[in-house]
Amino acid sequence: MVQVCLNGSRSAAEGAVLPMSPGEMARSAAKAAAAGATSVHVHPKTPCGHDSLSPRVLAPTLEAMRARVRVPVGVTTGAWAEPDPAARLARVRGWSVLPDFASVNWHEPGAEAVAEQLLAMGVGVEAGIWSGTDGAARFAASSLGPRVLRVLAEVTDPDPATAEASARALLAELGTAHGRPVLLHGEEGGTWPVLRLAGRLGLAARIGLEDTLFLPDGQRAAGNAQLVAEGLVQYGSFQRSS
Repeated sequence: MVQVCLNGSRSAAEGAVLPMSPGEMARSAAKAAAAGATSVHVHPKTPCGHDSLSPRVLAPTLEAMRARVRVPVGVTTGAWAEPDPAARLARVRGWSVLPDFASVNWHEPGAEAVAEQLLAMGVGVEAGIWSGTDGAARFAASSLGPRVLRVLAEVTDPDPATAEASARALLAELGTAHGRPVLLHGEEGGTWPVLRLAGRLGLAARIGLEDTLFLPDGQRAAGNAQLVAEGLVQYGSFQRSS
């Protein structure tokens, strides 16, 4: 499994290829799926370009994407989009069009309540466990752990020289991860070293403009589809060489 992460919390100022509107996200998702992505993670945006959990923002994004792609589509529930835990939970309860899954960052206040609500609505949960937080410990103690769709092991170390070691440390913290599948990914300079490690370990991975704007050789990526295509090459090459 290679998931494409279309945009993240980045802004349009970071590059014209970043998909910001529902139509742009749908087109980018379709190209990424054609390049080999097996699922999509997206941050729905307001017209001003801010991440939003509002049903009025989520619905047109999901509808546009499902008109173009047949792979599962997931969204963020990050606290930066709605800092107040009670308000974040209310936003999720108000969703009229449901994603296939949603990521929940386990170190954030109110994470388990959001995850429980999503599960009650029939939405799969990606448990986002960030390195450098207490997310792994909280997840290990959570009764919801065995019910999540998968664990999203997020390596926040952006240094290409140390990101692999940080990833291995995070995986050790996760242990058995309640027996759930693990998707391992890095960010910025750590993106490609961590993706190659995922290939060696046979774990699911993700790639896209949320995680990096650049190809392994340092050139700026033309879009998500190019990152997915290169990600599959890197993942497969290092998987075969292990």
